[in-house]
Amino acid sequence: MIGVDWGTSRFRAYRLGDGGAVLARREAALGVAMLQAADFPLVLEREIGDWLGETAGPVVLAGMVGSRQGWVEAPYLACPADAARIAAYAMPVEAPGASKAWIVPGLIARDAQGRADVLRGEETQLIGLMATLGDSAATICLPGTHSKWAEVAGGTIRGFATHMTGEMYDLILNRSMIGRVAAEGPPDDRAFAAGIGRAREGDGLLHQLFGARAAVLAGDLAGVALPSYLSGLLIGHEVFTVAPPSQVHVLAGTGLADRYAQALAIFGIRAIVHDADLAAAGLWRIGRALKVT
Repeated sequence: MIGVDWGTSRFRAYRLGDGGAVLARREAALGVAMLQAADFPLVLEREIGDWLGETAGPVVLAGMVGSRQGWVEAPYLACPADAARIAAYAMPVEAPGASKAWIVPGLIARDAQGRADVLRGEETQLIGLMATLGDSAATICLPGTHSKWAEVAGGTIRGFATHMTGEMYDLILNRSMIGRVAAEGPPDDRAFAAGIGRAREGDGLLHQLFGARAAVLAGDLAGVALPSYLSGLLIGHEVFTVAPPSQVHVLAGTGLADRYAQALAIFGIRAIVHDADLAAAGLWRIGRALKVT
């Protein structure tokens, strides 16, 4: 089969063999944000047209391709959800070469007060990781622009919560008065740890953010250390708010995974880091569950 992880900024395709083995992969800077609805089948044919002609199995697409700004909107599916239930609600689309193609739905979760949270694309990574976790209950963190914290058990995504940590870091550092006193420099582990420590003091993020600027102006913090300190402050508040258990599974690239592992360790929490590229494994499991006719 073919699996496609089609996000806001990137197109990633996987040709999958028996057992979900990745036989080939392709990637392009052709994300949803730069396409119109009519472009999607054209891009799919241009990028993987040769695969489409040689693969008898289904084409499973996930990510922002199924959003309101994507090819076809695949409505959010309420948690709890597993691979079979996600497959049952996948939306069929007309793909080039009469290939059988489906777009995976995003997920919606509600907290104890009924407030909604959504994700689209991360469900494939979660399904892929659960293949190795089995039926064990676990807390999974997917750091990024919008960090996701998911609860899984029995091969099922039970619920999740989103924290806009990465986006806020970018906005504050690059578009605020705080960032204007920052200077370029290498990552600073001590400043990062100091930011986490400050987050634990409990006198409010908004006050602590301005305090970062004041610390530089007062000479208490070097401008080159400010980006790392700000990262620690925001990630520290994220972890402090989530209050995770003693063990967390982290899905992220090396640099971000190291940051979260360091932050969790300061809170006395063990981080088990996994390869973030689990979308292919999740797409394969969803593809196996499709009712292909």
